[in-house]
Amino acid sequence: MPKRTNLFYRVITGILFVPVLIYITSTGKFYYLIFIELGIGIGVYEFYKILETRGLKPFKSIGITAALLLGWNAYYASYLFTLSTFTALFLILSISELFRRNPDRAIFHISSTIFGVIYVGWFMSHCILLRQLPLHLSAQNPAYLREYGIGFSLAFLPFVIAWTNDIFAYFIGTKFGKKRILKRISPSKTIGGFIGGGVFGIIAILVFNALGFTPYLSIWHCLVLGLLGSLAAQTGDLVESLLKRDAELKDVSTTIPGHGGFLDRFDSILFTAPVVYYYLRFIFK
Repeated sequence: MPKRTNLFYRVITGILFVPVLIYITSTGKFYYLIFIELGIGIGVYEFYKILETRGLKPFKSIGITAALLLGWNAYYASYLFTLSTFTALFLILSISELFRRNPDRAIFHISSTIFGVIYVGWFMSHCILLRQLPLHLSAQNPAYLREYGIGFSLAFLPFVIAWTNDIFAYFIGTKFGKKRILKRISPSKTIGGFIGGGVFGIIAILVFNALGFTPYLSIWHCLVLGLLGSLAAQTGDLVESLLKRDAELKDVSTTIPGHGGFLDRFDSILFTAPVVYYYLRFIFK
């Protein structure tokens, strides 16, 4: 697809998607759960298709089911069921591999299936943990933090940081980037884009804060979280590039016009959401 046409589809898709994301995130509850679960299901499926291009045979049905269960567990913040899901996953995969006709590369089939569950299912579940966080904070926190509506800004933070970082890393890298950051993994990623994306990722969270969406964050916390979130976003992007390069793919799929597949668009969110969640949990003691 020509570069300008691809950019056009990318912009149009973003214009259509962002309002839907804002509405569903602000509504929360089961609507948001279903929304994220849909992404998890598509993402895990795409990941297993990558593995199949490398000749691996992951247990797709088991892996997708386990990943969806992790999202459901995150909704209720059930640590017991989360741990039991991982335990059951390993046991079921091990037993299933015993009955595979061809036992060749059993370790790869089991471990790659688990990797998909963690990489997409567990990491993406942190978006749900963020949206439900007000319901699970202790009474020691301010009352406004325990209001369900504040969960909108909590859940939207990873998207603000990661996507702002992605956009400006792309444009600044294209315009001013010369020196490649990791050419063996992603020839298009430059140091200029890396720095530019990080700077604007920090600016984005500062603007988000100035607009009154994050009254629970001081300027200092905005700077630290913006920096950590931007680093996580770019790391997630590079990791997905590594996986695609290993599978000799340009895009994971064509699920989202102009963006490729779910993993092509949400790779940075997969890493940013956990970083944002755990940072906030540490300051909301």
